[in-house]
Amino acid sequence: MTAFASAHTALATLASEGEHVDEHASISPYMTGGAALVILLLLLWVTTRFNRDR
Repeated sequence: MTAFASAHTALATLASEGEHVDEHASISPYMTGGAALVILLLLLWVTTRFNRDR
């Protein structure tokens, strides 16, 4: 259990020390969510077209 605790401490320290610098514009979460919704609705439509016999 000690190895797990020391690994956890090391990772927590590493995560808190690092500073994230954006070098590019991030993707809009609304665009990502909208694209995912469109893709899922398209897959649902295709699935219902192939499953007409039920």
